[in-house]
Parts: sequence; C-alpha cells; structure tokens
Amino acid sequence: MELKIFAKDLSFPEGPIALKDGSVIVVELKSRHIKRIYPNGEQKIIATVYGAPNGAALGPNGEIYIVNNGGMSWVEHEGLIAPGPQPEDYIGGRVQIISPNGEVRDLYTHYEDGPILAPNDIIMDGAGGFYFTDHGQRREHDMDLGALSYGRLDGSMVKRLVSPLFTPNGVGISPDGKRVYISETITGRVWWWEILEPGILNFSTNNNGAKILAGLGGFTFFDSLAVDAAGNVNVATMPKGGITTISPEGEILDFVPVPIPDATVTNICFGGEDFGTAFITSSGTGILYETQWKNKGLELPFSDSLS
Repeated sequence: MELKIFAKDLSFPEGPIALKDGSVIVVELKSRHIKRIYPNGEQKIIATVYGAPNGAALGPNGEIYIVNNGGMSWVEHEGLIAPGPQPEDYIGGRVQIISPNGEVRDLYTHYEDGPILAPNDIIMDGAGGFYFTDHGQRREHDMDLGALSYGRLDGSMVKRLVSPLFTPNGVGISPDGKRVYISETITGRVWWWEILEPGILNFSTNNNGAKILAGLGGFTFFDSLAVDAAGNVNVATMPKGGITTISPEGEILDFVPVPIPDATVTNICFGGEDFGTAFITSSGTGILYETQWKNKGLELPFSDSLS
C-alpha cells in the first residue's frame, strides 16, 4: 500500500474531513486553524479559534462542528512535537460551530453537572445528534477522567453517556448504526456499546454495558478511529506510527505504517470516488497522507452539505 503526501508543513493536523471535490479539511491544533487543503496544493484557512480544535465533522447547511479541547501546551522530542499538559491559557472545553463564512460560535461549554473538559473527536449520527469523546485534562501531577458524550445539533441537550473513562479519544458508529466505538489512548483499547436509540445506550450488561473489541498490549496507545463499510475499526496507533485495522469480532487484521516514522499518527478518514481513498494525519511530522484503502469507507451524514 503506497502512502503519498497530500499536504505537508501542517501544524499538528487532526480531524480530517474528505470532501467530494477532492479537498480535505483538517484542524491544526498548534496553530489553532481549521484549514481546507485542495489537491493542487492550495491551503485556505477557514477559521481560527481560541483553545485548540481537536476534531471536526460536517453538519447541516455547510456548517462544520468542531470539538475544541480548550488549549494545549507543547513539547518537542527528536524534532517532533507532541501535546503536553494543560496550559495556563486553557479556556475550557467546548463544542463549536463554524458557519460557511468562517464565523465561530459556541454550541456547548457545559453539561448539566459540570464543564466539558477537553473534547477530542466527534461523529454525527444522522438522527439530529452527535457522539463525542471528552478526553479529560492532564496536569503536571493529576488529571481529570473523561467521558463518551452525546449532544443535539439544535443546542437543546448535551450529556455524558459513559463516565468515567480513561483518556477516551476516537469515536465511530458501525454501518448498521447499532454500535458506538471509542478508543482509549493510554490503555490502548477499543470499546463499544450497543445503541438502543440516538443518545441512549444499553447498560443492562456488566461493566455498564461496555464490551471490549480489542487491545494490542505492550507499549501501545490509540488515537482516533474511523469505521469502514465492512464494519472494521481503523484506529491510529502510537508510537508504532500507523493504522491498525480491527474486525467487528475483534480480530487484528492489518497494520499500515506511515513511510516517514512518526510516533503521533492520529487520524484516518475516507473520501474520494466511492470512499475508497484514506487520508491519514501524521501529526508530529505535520503530514497528511492519502492512499487507496483495502476497504471502502462509510459515507457520513451531511457529506453533501459543503461544496
């Protein structure tokens, strides 16, 4: 599988969204930009936010929904950058909407029982809402635990569904809409819950309804994920630097490394003709790769809302 550089010199890119015209939207955590990158190499800044945009999804009417973790500090090791602990200018986590003209507004900053801490990834459910992970915050000597959460697009409700979780990161929905998956970074595990109705999970089994899909063991972390049309979970894997593919039954099917070593490969999304192209963010090196993937991706809600 050949990975080609689609864009480089990005400022810790994550949250890719592949559009039907061949362009890709990414968030840049370090520069705080939301950027659209075209196949001819042109890069256009859509918006700049306070805090740090961590994940993105298309919404209705050409709007982009982003999860903003509230801000990050940065450390450098062997020429690569990586997130550090909570910074002094942390503004609190929030879910935001970017309008087609680049205006940024807050949709949610608090649950009923407390503040949103550091949302990381987001996926639309096609039923008027979205699931997102609230990663929690890390400081020098302590940390806040996170959650799998759910919000309505119209701003009427946001709630924690599963809490506490230990560094929840990626989130995805199975092709039949019956499972929601999350990856935990530090544990290196992927979990899933049965969806009964939008924003309502089945908690009737042990462990609050949680079922483990897979864990790689050893010194392995997970970042964000995307589910393909075959139902496989494709999850960014650190510090190995690539994408691990896991079947719906929990079998490890494959691992695809990036060609330039990077311990912080963070995201994958699907686009192109018939959603057969994968775009992968290699955040430490600031590269966005493209490649033809072995399975087609899922067409996500509102994929036609932004031209």
